[in-house]
Amino acid sequence: MKWAFWIFAFLYAGALLLFLIGNFGWFGQERDPLSGVFLMPLGLPWNMVADRVLGASPAVGLLAPAANLGILYWLWRR
Repeated sequence: MKWAFWIFAFLYAGALLLFLIGNFGWFGQERDPLSGVFLMPLGLPWNMVADRVLGASPAVGLLAPAANLGILYWLWRR
């Protein structure tokens, strides 16, 4: 479980970095509305549940993978 946690954390950090670079146009990149597409599969199923309950929000897309990361951490330390 330790490896699954660290791999998922690395993928989440990379997807978050790509989102920030594409959304704010850092490092000379053009602003891209699809820069957060890599966060979506990392946050399943929580982003779909929150979308139905709370409505569409950028915060849901950013924090849904953190819920999965927390679950992996809990399983690792259990």
